[in-house]
Amino acid sequence: MARASVGFANLGSLREQLRRNEETRLREQQEEAERAARALAEASLFRNSLAGVTPLTPLNRVLPTGSKPAPLPRQTELDEQAALAESLSDGIDTDSLLETDENLSWRRDGIGADIVRRLRRGHWVLDDQIDLHGARRDEARTLLAVFLRDCIKRNMRCVRVVHGKGHGSVGRQPVLKGKVRGWLMQKDEVLAFCQARAADGGSGALLVLLRS
Repeated sequence: MARASVGFANLGSLREQLRRNEETRLREQQEEAERAARALAEASLFRNSLAGVTPLTPLNRVLPTGSKPAPLPRQTELDEQAALAESLSDGIDTDSLLETDENLSWRRDGIGADIVRRLRRGHWVLDDQIDLHGARRDEARTLLAVFLRDCIKRNMRCVRVVHGKGHGSVGRQPVLKGKVRGWLMQKDEVLAFCQARAADGGSGALLVLLRS
């Protein structure tokens, strides 16, 4: 009789466990149904809020798929420019080094006078130019140094440097004219220079022959 009582007790515990499991399953089903109903209501609300909105016309644009370019070392470039500018001195005596012809010219040792004549006559095609009009002295020095460096990198042979005639300077004196000549003499890549022809800027510009 005692064994039967134990069996009924276990059976009752099992039924209670099954009942609780069923209640849990029903509760989870109800919660899932409520979540689905809320999602459906939110989707319907979103569609209703867009009623009357006209979609944008496709622009047939092709989105870039390539990798982004590497970051530019701006600080390194600025440091290089500063070093280039500092390498040019303002103390050089250009008057004692220039040829005494009417179109003041200069050529590096070992460069024949015929090179300057050919340069003045336009023997070499102009590859590029820089205009230093309106630039302050330090700014012009940096611009010229960077310009010459880039020209050498691009294998350019003949360039024009426009320094102006000084009509806008104090006392109408060409401040940059003498400075530019002195700076050019200090650059190893410069072989010779002469005053440009009238059509190319006359006394306000120089034709510069670079090392090939």
